[in-house]
Amino acid sequence: MSLSDLRNSRQFLALSSLSAKLRWRHVPLLLVHGVALGLMFLTEISPTGMLLFLFSWGFLNLLLIGLTGRPLVAGTLSLALILLIVVLSRFKFDVVWMTADFLDVILIDFATIAFLLTIYPNLIWLVIVLLAGLIILTVVTWRLDPHRVSRRIALAGCAGCLAGLITLSAATPNEWWESFSKDRFVSRFSRSAVMGISDLVTHGMFDADLKADGRLATEQPSCGSTAKLPHIVLIHDESSFDIRVAPGIKVPPGYGPHFLSFDGKARRLLVESHGGASWYAEFNVLTGLSSRSFGRFANFLPRLAAGRVKRGLPLSLQRCGYQSFSFYPSSSAFMSAKSFHQSTGFQHFYDYRDMGIKDFPPDSAYYDAAARIVQRDREAGRPMFMFVYLAYNHFPYMRRHPDLVPGWRDPGNTPEIDEYLRRQERGARDYQAFLQRLRRDFPGESFLLVRYGDHQPAFPTVIIDPTLDKAATARRIQAYDPRYMTTYYAIDVINYQPADLAPALELLDAPYIPLVIQKMIGLPLGPSFAEQNRIFRRCSGIFYACAAGAEVRRFNRLLLDAGQLERL
Repeated sequence: MSLSDLRNSRQFLALSSLSAKLRWRHVPLLLVHGVALGLMFLTEISPTGMLLFLFSWGFLNLLLIGLTGRPLVAGTLSLALILLIVVLSRFKFDVVWMTADFLDVILIDFATIAFLLTIYPNLIWLVIVLLAGLIILTVVTWRLDPHRVSRRIALAGCAGCLAGLITLSAATPNEWWESFSKDRFVSRFSRSAVMGISDLVTHGMFDADLKADGRLATEQPSCGSTAKLPHIVLIHDESSFDIRVAPGIKVPPGYGPHFLSFDGKARRLLVESHGGASWYAEFNVLTGLSSRSFGRFANFLPRLAAGRVKRGLPLSLQRCGYQSFSFYPSSSAFMSAKSFHQSTGFQHFYDYRDMGIKDFPPDSAYYDAAARIVQRDREAGRPMFMFVYLAYNHFPYMRRHPDLVPGWRDPGNTPEIDEYLRRQERGARDYQAFLQRLRRDFPGESFLLVRYGDHQPAFPTVIIDPTLDKAATARRIQAYDPRYMTTYYAIDVINYQPADLAPALELLDAPYIPLVIQKMIGLPLGPSFAEQNRIFRRCSGIFYACAAGAEVRRFNRLLLDAGQLERL
């Protein structure tokens, strides 16, 4: 081999070594982006979700490159943020059955944090360890990152990704049910950030006039007569409505009396959600306010209202000696339920753990819990207000516990509708057994019972008007078409005659339920409910939709000025 050949061979080996080094320099960066793509395919289930994921990934990477100029550092930090969203969403879903949302960032929920630390006491140390590990990893990648990218070019690309994210989010907004879906974590979080910031900037979190004529009085009225007040039981009848409003549905014999009041009347309730989001009606009947005043943020009620809304039926009843109890079928941390209920005046809160309940049992489990409280506390001589939140009729409508309804025969509809009707039958039987128990075990006590359906289940979307396609039906629901927003409310009494039944109209907006209950027991109205009573009379039982929302916007301003609504 000549000297020239030797030199050429050495040059070739040197170039090969340099080429190998250059290739290996790219491996960590490619690995980071490969892991991100793997997460996308694992957690996003639609082309739109994947595109939103890619826009989000590009936005984070290019923003951090614009700040640091180092692609590997930016990729590592972006991957850590994406992993954080996924892990927190899975963790939150396992605990409270909802995934992470941008509101979790802008609205710190101390009640949920405290609850999680109670269940997982070592969680804080895990967070500290992970944070320390991230800092060390960032320092290492900073020192080892061989790549450099122009910050100006990176920020231009970041702006392009942000524009795509905003455009796609506006074109495909989140659906309410996606909060309960154990996937699409990043796309949903990104869309919630875009729409949440947009709503905050354009019209804020809450709909109210900038100013209103007049102010609410500050002096509370006397409770008046010393006559014995009845115990009140307010029953949240999950997903219940009279399905006979849909054409062609076969119902079992005897279907219908469950929706009648003690006076034989069938009363209809206008609610503010369809297919889910039970907390809308829960918020209505406890505060006497409309969830529609919160716009898109209504999806986070009652969490948003916890500590901010200081007005409600329990507070009004408490003024006249009532002690109040809430029986909740889920975790106290779900949507900050316990904090919200306490804000409205509940003195005692029992979640499913407190009641020893598992696996969504029939309604009798919650009625039993309420009856035990009556048995325990009635000797105190104080009237009781009990909010009983049922859950047996909750979706999905797959056959479970077939032995709970002896003698049941499917009427012959789709399996989903027949299962729904079977659960309604069990609910009606449990309610009648509860009435009989109250009469038998507490013969000297008087009771006023009010039941209401919180929303229609999702399947009536296609059975109420089969001539409409999915898009047309969605437009009807978004426009609050009463056919999709009407359930029922019913009144029963034991050893009691309502003081004033006239406000219990045959068609009533859900936020008036607290007012109607106070009128039925003859309670002198406090200043805010007296003002709402004037709206009730002017609007004939319609609340938010009256005068295109003008009545409610003025009322909300009066409540804000009076300090009954805060930090909204």
